[in-house]
Order: sequence, then C-alpha cells, then structure tokens
Amino acid sequence: METLKKALIVNTIFSSISGIIMIILHTQIANLFGVQNNSVFWIIGIVLLYFAGTIWYETKKQRRSAILWISIQDFLWVLGSLYLLLFNPFDITQIGNIIIGVIGVIVLSMGINQIIALRKMDCT
Repeated sequence: METLKKALIVNTIFSSISGIIMIILHTQIANLFGVQNNSVFWIIGIVLLYFAGTIWYETKKQRRSAILWISIQDFLWVLGSLYLLLFNPFDITQIGNIIIGVIGVIVLSMGINQIIALRKMDCT
C-alpha cells in the first residue's frame, strides 16, 4: 500500500475512533475537562465522523487539492489546540490540557505525514 494511502487511512481511523468516543462519552469527557457544557464534545464527535468520511473518500480519489485541504484542517486543529493550551479560555483541567496536547501532537504528525507523502507522490 502506498505511503499516502496509509497516511490517509491512519487519519481516517483516528478521526473515526475519536469521533465515536466523543459522541458516546461526551458527559464523561466534559467531567474530565472540568466543563459544564458537554454538548460541544458530541458536536465535535459528529464533525470528526464527517471529516473521517471525507478522508476515506480521498483514499480512493487521491486528489492533490483535497488532500492538501485535509492536511490544512489538521494543522488548524493543532493551532486551535495550541490556543486552548496557551490561553485556557474555558478553565480546562490539567488532565484535559494533557489530552488536548497529546491529540494535538498526533494530529500534527498525521498532517506532516500526509504532506510528505503528497510531495513524494508528486515526485514520481
């Protein structure tokens, strides 16, 4: 299996699992994060499932612009995570911040791997 397809499949799986967990465990996650409003977690979960579907579609099509847009969205997630970690506008707990940081690093690595694989595809 080619590198780009592998990178996209990893992102699809991670986004799907994350989305499902956020939908099913939104109340528990809100408690971990120390926030009252748990609806944001199931909403993000639904968006992640939609995102995973678009990534899965691109494992078949592998259109350069669409994969670049997927990677940009990954990088925007990382920037949003950095904002949350630096400014903590919602008074998120320490464990919540650790979770945000770990997920941010994973998402960053997926975005980088996709860009590297996309560049290699262009060279061949």
